[in-house]
Amino acid sequence: MSAMRKRDVLLASTIALIVWQIIAMLVQRDILPTPIKVAEALFINFGEIGKHFIASALRVIASIIIAIALAVPAGLGMGQISRLNRLFSPLVYIIYPIPKIVFLPIILLFFGATDLSKILTIVLILFFQILVPVRDDAASLRPELLNSVKSLGAGRRALFRFVYLPASLPAVLTSLRLSVGTAVAVLYITETTATLLGLGYYIFYTYATLFDYAATYAGAVAMGVLGLLLYFFIDWLERRLCRWKFAT
Repeated sequence: MSAMRKRDVLLASTIALIVWQIIAMLVQRDILPTPIKVAEALFINFGEIGKHFIASALRVIASIIIAIALAVPAGLGMGQISRLNRLFSPLVYIIYPIPKIVFLPIILLFFGATDLSKILTIVLILFFQILVPVRDDAASLRPELLNSVKSLGAGRRALFRFVYLPASLPAVLTSLRLSVGTAVAVLYITETTATLLGLGYYIFYTYATLFDYAATYAGAVAMGVLGLLLYFFIDWLERRLCRWKFAT
């Protein structure tokens, strides 16, 4: 992340904390603790929150890896093989607008309240958000570019590796960046269901059972930090893998 981006993030965080502090002082209710109390709760419960943070991070990272592994080849195939696109596009158009969280009860019925069910729910969301832009990018590649590579003797496998995949990277990373917030929100919902580990469980338990609102906000801050770290990591990946976008 550039120095200017770091400065902007720091400035925005400072403004948000000041506004939070002012509102908390005006409201003066336990359900809205001050940032100082939340920081104290975060420090006191750092070990426990860290355990839940790691569990949540592993679930999201596993979901992202699986979604990329499934959606990128499928999107490239649909974008360049018209028969595949005609076969599967109607299914994509039907499923894509449906909020995927509605499938959570069905996934729970088949796989139970396990890590697998939580990961599959997030994968289902990320899969279509990656598939569609990758397919469109692959279909929009200029024919002259493909013909010039084919003239060098490149077969379908070489085209996928050296043309389609690099061309689709910006779409994949942009989709992931836009999906991080959704993935973390869905993670919270899945972790409130029959589990004892994860930031979603920690947040739900501290406010619904312990009524420890400062600890609840500390858990929410930790979940927000998880989303930010994932966002910045994807931003870093884009600068590493798509250097041509930042050549100027």
